[in-house]
Amino acid sequence: MKKVLIITYYWPPAGGPGVQRWLKFVKYLPEFDIEPIVYCPENPSYPTLDSTLSDDLSDNITILKHPIGEPLRFLKLFFKTKTKAYANGLIPTASKQSILDRFLIFIRGNFFIPDARISWVKPSDDFLSGYISNNKIDTIITTGPPHSVHLIGMRLKAKHVLKWFSDFRDPWVDINYHHHLKLTKNAQKQHLMLEKKVLNKADHIIVTSTQTKLLFSNKTNQPITVVTNGFDDASISKVKMDLNFTLTHIGFLSSQRNPAILWDVLSELIHELTDFKEKFRLVLVGTVSADVINAINVSGLGSYLDIIETVSHFDAAKYQRKSQVLLLLEGNTKAATYIIPGKLFEYVNAQRPIIAIGPQPSDITSILKETNTGNYFKYDEKEALKHQIIKLFTAYKNNNLCVSPREIERYSRRNCTKKLSQILKF
Repeated sequence: MKKVLIITYYWPPAGGPGVQRWLKFVKYLPEFDIEPIVYCPENPSYPTLDSTLSDDLSDNITILKHPIGEPLRFLKLFFKTKTKAYANGLIPTASKQSILDRFLIFIRGNFFIPDARISWVKPSDDFLSGYISNNKIDTIITTGPPHSVHLIGMRLKAKHVLKWFSDFRDPWVDINYHHHLKLTKNAQKQHLMLEKKVLNKADHIIVTSTQTKLLFSNKTNQPITVVTNGFDDASISKVKMDLNFTLTHIGFLSSQRNPAILWDVLSELIHELTDFKEKFRLVLVGTVSADVINAINVSGLGSYLDIIETVSHFDAAKYQRKSQVLLLLEGNTKAATYIIPGKLFEYVNAQRPIIAIGPQPSDITSILKETNTGNYFKYDEKEALKHQIIKLFTAYKNNNLCVSPREIERYSRRNCTKKLSQILKF
C-alpha cells in the first residue's frame, strides 16, 4: 500500500469546511490502496469546533502532531472579542473599522506572512524530516489555507527525494480577504514571491474549481488537476419538512456576501403576495455578520428571520434536507468566481431546490445545470430571481416543490477520492 503524508492545519476537533475536504479523503483513500498519514498541530486555536467529525476517523489512521505557537492565542488575552471575530472571518468593512481594527488587521497582514501560522513551518520541517527518512515516505501533500502549510512542503521537497502535491482549497493572493489586509508594497511583494515559488516548485497542483485552475495556469507550467469537494455517502435519517416556505442558508455569511438583490425581492413579495407573507421564513444557520443582519432588518425582513447558532455538520445536513429552498450566496467580486463552496455538493445531495447568487463566470452554474438541482443568478438579474422564487412558492403551495437530480454521484466523496488516488499513483 502506498504511503502518503498529508500536512494540514485543520483537523478534528476543528469544525467548518476547512477540515472536511481532507478528513473525507483520508476516510476513503485506503479503499484505493493508499495509506494516509496525517500531520497536524498538537495545540491549535480553531475558531469553531465540531466533535461529530471525529466519527469519520478510523483507529487505524496514523496521526502525527507537533506543537504550534499561535499569536492568536496571545492576542486573545487582550482582544478576545476582536480575535474571535477575525478568526471567524468577520472583518468589518473599511468604513466601519475602528482604530483598533485597522491596527490589528495591519499587524496580521504585514508581520505574519503569509499568515499567522508561519511559526509552525520550521518546527514542522525539522520534525517531519526525520519521519520521512525513517519511514521511506516518497509522497507528501500540503493543503491550504493557511498557505504557510505549503512552505513546509517546499522545505521538505528541497531536502528529500519525494513528490509534492500542493492542494489549494482557496487561491492565495486572489482570495477574497487578501486585499483587506492593508498590505504594504513590500508585504504584497513577499506574498507574490512565495506564491510563485510554491506554484513552481510543487510537482503537482490540486485545486477545487476550473476557474482556479485557469487562474493558476497563468502563473505556472506545473500540472494542475481539479478535484472538487463533494458530499459524503453517509445516510441521514428522514426529516420532517418545514411547514413554512423556508429559504435556508447554511454556514458563514460575511459582509461581502450580502445580496441586496435578494432582500429587495423578498421584501417586494411580502408586500405583493398575502399568502407569501403568511408562509415565508428566512433561516440563517451559522455565523452571520452584523452588516447582513442590518441589511435584512432595513429591508423589513427582520420579523421573518430565524438565526440558528453554528451547529454540527451532522445537524447542518438535517437543516438542508428539511428546508423548502436552499440559498447559496457568494459575494459580487472577482475573487468569488474562483470558489465552489463545499456546501454546494451537500445541497445537491439534500435534493432540495437551490437558489444561488453570485458573479460570473462560476463553476456553480455548470454544476447546478449538470445535476438539475437549482438556478444561478447574477447580481443584476433581479426580475429573473423574483420570477424563480414565485415559481418555487407556487410549487410549494401545490405540494409539489421538489427537484429531479441527475448524475450527482460523480460528486460523492468516494468518487472524488478515487480521482485523487489516480493522480497520486501516477
